Amino acid sequence: MKKHLPNAITCCNLISGCIATYNAFQGFYAYALLFIVIGAVFDFFDGMTARLLHVSSPIGKELDSLADCITFGFAPSAIFFNFLGRQLAVHSDLFVDSCFQWVPYLSFVMAAFSALRLAKFNLDERQTTSFIGLPTPANALFWGSLILWMSGKEFFEPYTIPTYYIYIVVALLPLSCWLLVAELPLFALKFKTWGWKGNEVKYSFLITAVPMLLLLGSLGLAAVIAWYVVLSLFTQKKA
Repeated sequence: MKKHLPNAITCCNLISGCIATYNAFQGFYAYALLFIVIGAVFDFFDGMTARLLHVSSPIGKELDSLADCITFGFAPSAIFFNFLGRQLAVHSDLFVDSCFQWVPYLSFVMAAFSALRLAKFNLDERQTTSFIGLPTPANALFWGSLILWMSGKEFFEPYTIPTYYIYIVVALLPLSCWLLVAELPLFALKFKTWGWKGNEVKYSFLITAVPMLLLLGSLGLAAVIAWYVVLSLFTQKKA
């Protein structure tokens, strides 16, 4: 029985991703982000459970990647797709010569890069105590939080936002995809000891992340992920 428990938790991650994707396509960004967060919690505990029970297996590793593709690849892409489609529908000025009608479909490039990131992670033996490239859960949380904030409190009807918001998210998309697969070292919140020495960067990040989450509301997660990337770039040595 215990050998199936980690895979059951992984499947809960996958189901959370499916629910997040459904809500994303409906335009319910708050619920989509909520289930991405729930999926991230399951993703954290499935690996921990497998290690504690000593039941890690190749099938568990593959299942984990498949679940992550849905929750942290397809779900944020669906949020991005719905957001752009709804905004372009109410920004008639962007439909000159219909040149912007294809733009929402670019969102699914993020899903492809997320899958590539997960495939590389499975084969990269360097990423045991840190990361090379942005982890897919961090990327998904960034986009869910940013788009929820940009959308304000309106979930059921197209909510008109400033046009430059659209340009910002479209410009951020290739940067996000690049970060997923870039050879950039980023620290992981894995502690071998609980003392300050050797964990200065991790504790500094956690100490500064808490007020950001409390003060920035729906934008908090996006700000924390951006801070995580910046802090890693200034403190981590190239792998």
